[in-house]
Amino acid sequence: MKLKLDLHDIYNRGYEIDRALRDIMDEAVAKKATLVEIIPGKGSGQLKKKVLRFLDQKDVKQLYHRVEKDSKNFGRLFVHFRWK
Repeated sequence: MKLKLDLHDIYNRGYEIDRALRDIMDEAVAKKATLVEIIPGKGSGQLKKKVLRFLDQKDVKQLYHRVEKDSKNFGRLFVHFRWK
């Protein structure tokens, strides 16, 4: 199962970005998704940095297996999960 989060609509609302990221991670855990695609967009890269900082938090980091930056599209990240 793959989930997708597009942050284009809320790029300038920090609180909503954090809430959307938290919600998609919780949904991925609940549904045991194998992949979450997060689209911060290209822009200046600030939103992508914010997403990476969120994913690097200790409590969030233990939820997923690894983060992959899309080599063909700078404005996209993949969060991989491994379920036993």
